[in-house]
Amino acid sequence: MEISLEARTTLPTDAETATLVGRIWRPDVNGPSIVTLRDGKLFDITAAAPTMTDLINADDPATYARHAIGDDLGPVGPVIANSAVDARDPSRPWLLAPVDLSALKAAGVTFVGSMLERVIEERAAGDPAAAEEIRRVIMDAIGDNLAAVVPGSPEAADLKKALQDRDMWSQYLEVGIGPDAEVFTKSQPMSAVGTGAEVGIHPGSSWNNPEPEIVLILGASGKIIGATLGNDVNLRDFEGRSALLLGKAKDNNASCSVGPFIRLIDESFGLNDIRNALLSMRVTGDDQFVLDGESSMQRISRDIGDLAGQTLGAYHQYPDGAALFTGTAFAPTKDRGAKGEGFTHKVGDIVTISSPKLGALTNRVTTCEKAAPWVFGASALMRNLAGRGVL
Repeated sequence: MEISLEARTTLPTDAETATLVGRIWRPDVNGPSIVTLRDGKLFDITAAAPTMTDLINADDPATYARHAIGDDLGPVGPVIANSAVDARDPSRPWLLAPVDLSALKAAGVTFVGSMLERVIEERAAGDPAAAEEIRRVIMDAIGDNLAAVVPGSPEAADLKKALQDRDMWSQYLEVGIGPDAEVFTKSQPMSAVGTGAEVGIHPGSSWNNPEPEIVLILGASGKIIGATLGNDVNLRDFEGRSALLLGKAKDNNASCSVGPFIRLIDESFGLNDIRNALLSMRVTGDDQFVLDGESSMQRISRDIGDLAGQTLGAYHQYPDGAALFTGTAFAPTKDRGAKGEGFTHKVGDIVTISSPKLGALTNRVTTCEKAAPWVFGASALMRNLAGRGVL
């Protein structure tokens, strides 16, 4: 299937009042530029903020972005349309992932639904055919009572003992309701792909899915300065075989999608907007399969402030800031093939993740070796910016 992008469906519903910043590829300088959206037009503010890291580490990123002097690049619509990989004119600009040098981190099992699915993966040892019966047994034993448990609380400790007595405890429950969150490295700085690009699944995987997530943008101080959307592409069979395969399940070519823009915290968008955000996701395939799902941040088991604090602080410094995937309540179980085997991706799937105040992130699924290779890293960025005289 082909990707088609439009400004009206890609931008937030209140884009005219939002402070939106992002990155584009400019063919005329053979490199990326930092942009902000003003009155429907993109302005290149690279001279004021050579990298997104420079912008998010400003004293007041939203005010800095709004007032930075920049070059008028014209309406945002044509750039968004040109970001679709199928329709791209390589002589014109297109959107990139809106993060560059920041660490790409992710918090796992932060929602009860996905936490239970991780337990099911573990007990199924990566076999999707075994998942349905295991799911029934676990739900009969646990149900959704975990939803009311505050991680790290005395009640959580009591529940842990009760589950251990029933031989139902799991490493995923440990990080789901225990005091310490699971925070892992999702991918490498500069490796994320943006809206309109292809995302990659490992060709050896036969059980995988998208993970629609809010991505917190953290400055070097650990402060949450904005948010965007992300697809934490996940290989359920790899991680199900062994939790030690998490790196292989999560960090592959084109396996991290972020965008379309970062919405900075300002008078029109605050932390409670993130806490109350509703994400929608649709997957459509060449086989006419359609999967719809939602993930509400109101159902998260750990507050976003707690997740940010466990990611970046006295024990973990990231001087270039971090982009933190916050987890998902969405764990697809709808059968796509044989009964009981649930959902898995097929090459050609179109995945759209959207939220009213953050816009929409759209990608097409391919296998990792067929996705665009990652060739422009941090050293290439520094050489390009130095050659342009903005460093």
